[in-house]
Amino acid sequence: MARRPTPPGTPERTGVGHFADLIRHAIPPLHPAGLPFVAAPAAVAVLGGRRRWVRRTGFLVAAACAAFFRHPHRVPPHRPGVVVAPADGEIALVDTATPPAELGLGEQPLPRVSIFLSVLDVHVQRTPVSGTVRTVSHQPGRFRSADLPEASSVNERTSMVLETPEGRQVVVVQIAGLLARRIVCDAQAGDVLTLGDTYGLIRFGSRVDTYFPLGTELLVRPGQRTVGGETVLAAFGSIADA
Repeated sequence: MARRPTPPGTPERTGVGHFADLIRHAIPPLHPAGLPFVAAPAAVAVLGGRRRWVRRTGFLVAAACAAFFRHPHRVPPHRPGVVVAPADGEIALVDTATPPAELGLGEQPLPRVSIFLSVLDVHVQRTPVSGTVRTVSHQPGRFRSADLPEASSVNERTSMVLETPEGRQVVVVQIAGLLARRIVCDAQAGDVLTLGDTYGLIRFGSRVDTYFPLGTELLVRPGQRTVGGETVLAAFGSIADA
């Protein structure tokens, strides 16, 4: 059988190169915050010498950390006026609630969706809308189980206010959980972020709350699974009414 010609301008791929491409697509890259957690146990395994249990334990811990800090590629929806999930996980709450007091947004309850992240979920956070970061605020607190309703108000958290080009404000809150001891937020006031951009990470079990403007139509229910940067949580009023 004649070999199918390679299209002009397409680099020739060898069997090894094709296999490498398959691996890159199948295995998500590592978030930079996870490098120390993977490198340390891997180094212990390499230096373990003839102690087989040390090598095995080191490599197992390194593999577990690599899985936790995985940073898969995501493709946001090409739909105007929608809000996507800022995190992978299970939707724990769909309700109305007052946004964090430290943001100074008033006491008017707003539509809210809470996503609970287990230790098995991807733990990077992604921008739910395109817009300008107006506020980033960190609030110390407790480390209660993130699936409890009161975790939104009593646990340690980092809140970010995003303003869309149309002037709508969306609040996304990273909340520490029972095992979480570190919230990473790389966004700063004045940054312009695009829908689906990775902006932060929470280590080891957590929760992410999203608050929407009044009139937003929420499109999810408790118990649903979300894919960060892809699952549509809500649509703004003008889109929902169309």
